[in-house]
Amino acid sequence: MNETKKVRISKRLSLHLRHAPDQIGITLGPGGWVPVEELLSALARHGLTLTRADLDEVVATSDKKRFAFDDTGTLIRANQGHSVEVDLDLPVTAPPAVLYHGTVDRFLPAIEQDGLKPMQRHHVHLSPTVDTARAVGARRGKPVILRVDAAAMAAAGFEFRVSANGVWLADTVPPTYLTRLP
Repeated sequence: MNETKKVRISKRLSLHLRHAPDQIGITLGPGGWVPVEELLSALARHGLTLTRADLDEVVATSDKKRFAFDDTGTLIRANQGHSVEVDLDLPVTAPPAVLYHGTVDRFLPAIEQDGLKPMQRHHVHLSPTVDTARAVGARRGKPVILRVDAAAMAAAGFEFRVSANGVWLADTVPPTYLTRLP
């Protein structure tokens, strides 16, 4: 499968597994899981016919690892980034001392005043490396990297979770825990 087709499929999966499952008539179950066959049938009814092999390839080769199968391979979900209500059942986990967030200049005034907020999602997404944060920020323009003092946040009682693809999740990050990298 060519890269353009993989991207198109990944975007449709993101739409329906993170934001609009009802558009194709699926319901996210506990943990955000959907039966694979139900997803494939719903996508086909709405103009995107995929084989199980196509789906497996998109999930396996996605550089961002946005999707995962359960241990049985019969269920699929988005790893994080939902705007619809879903409990991913991720345990609270001690974070590394430092995490990072990629953004762009135009959002800095609000971030400096209010910190990082989940906006239309359920969590703030944090990266374990500067390079990952830079790639995230670059999607919207020239990236600005913010250092998050995750150790101090954890000591203050803030909770962190980590998704299957290594994205760290927090409910919020107050501005006192943020430093802009040069």
